Amino acid sequence: MKILLAEDDALTTQSLTYFLKAKNYEILHAKDGEAALRFLKTDVFDLIITDLNMPKIGGMELIHIIRNDLGLETPVIVLTASGIEQTELDAFAMGASEFISKPFSPSVLNTRIQRLVPIS
Repeated sequence: MKILLAEDDALTTQSLTYFLKAKNYEILHAKDGEAALRFLKTDVFDLIITDLNMPKIGGMELIHIIRNDLGLETPVIVLTASGIEQTELDAFAMGASEFISKPFSPSVLNTRIQRLVPIS
C-alpha cells in the first residue's frame, strides 16, 4: 500500500514513517500541502494522511483540491492537534474519511488505515 504523508512536523513525520514502514507500507513524505499536490499530480496513492496546519497549503485546502479539482476519491485521514469539534466537522464536510486528534496511538492509526483500505 502506498501512502502519501503530508506533515510539516519533523518528529511526527519521522516516527510515523518508521512505524508505517515497519507495517510494510510504502511512504512518500510531503513537507507541506504544495509538495503533496506535486506528488498527487504525478503518482497514485492508496491513502493520504494529512496534517491540517501546514505552510503554503493547509490540510483543509488540500482536501478541497483533492476532492474538487483533482476529483480523487482516495481516502484521506486528517491528523491534527486541534481538538475543536467544528474543525472535525469541517474536515468531514470537505471530504475527509477519518479524523484523528494528536496525540494518537500509532496502532489506532494502523487500524483505521486497514479499515479504509483493506489489504487483499
